[in-house]
Amino acid sequence: MLLAFDTATPAVTAALHDGDDVVAELTSEQPMRHGEQLAPLVDRLLRDHGLVRQDLTAVAVGVGPGPFTGLRVGLVTARTLGFVLEIPVYGVCTLDVLAVEAVDTGSVIGEFVVATDARRKEVYLASYDAEGHRLDGPVVDKPAVLATEGLVVGEGAVLYPEHFPHACRPARPGAGWLARTVVEERAELRDPEPLYLRRPDVAVPGPRKPAS
Repeated sequence: MLLAFDTATPAVTAALHDGDDVVAELTSEQPMRHGEQLAPLVDRLLRDHGLVRQDLTAVAVGVGPGPFTGLRVGLVTARTLGFVLEIPVYGVCTLDVLAVEAVDTGSVIGEFVVATDARRKEVYLASYDAEGHRLDGPVVDKPAVLATEGLVVGEGAVLYPEHFPHACRPARPGAGWLARTVVEERAELRDPEPLYLRRPDVAVPGPRKPAS
């Protein structure tokens, strides 16, 4: 049984995949409370299906890009489960998961981009071919700089319609699609390390200047 979850956006989403298809998926109802919601969400998934953590055979986790705090919750949880249960942990770019869902649900036709909220009035963006394979990115910049008249999947198009007028579903990633992406190997499988596109806000101080 594969457990998948993503904490790269304001919502927390988790799902179970039995090797054939997704058997359950839950999404938090209170955004921006990743640390408080992920563990109970996972426990509920397992409990509702009569499972314990020892029944898991692998973990899939979204690696972003996304805000540091949210990503840290998901990635630390994934690595901890993998270590304790001695099972593999697969990381996937969150934008790639959105692309796979958009293609498989028929939301897009032809090449498109995925744009998600990066805060600070910026977006994360990557471009994809008609089959959902990443062509370029991800990058982070102002919506005006990355503006396009093409099809745009993700919350970036919802937040900045003046720059991305042709919005397509989905807006946010679902753990069920993360699980399918991993099982079907539809995207690059990465180590469970955060995909950061910004420099840290806090820098190590440089050497102290000599007194004059």
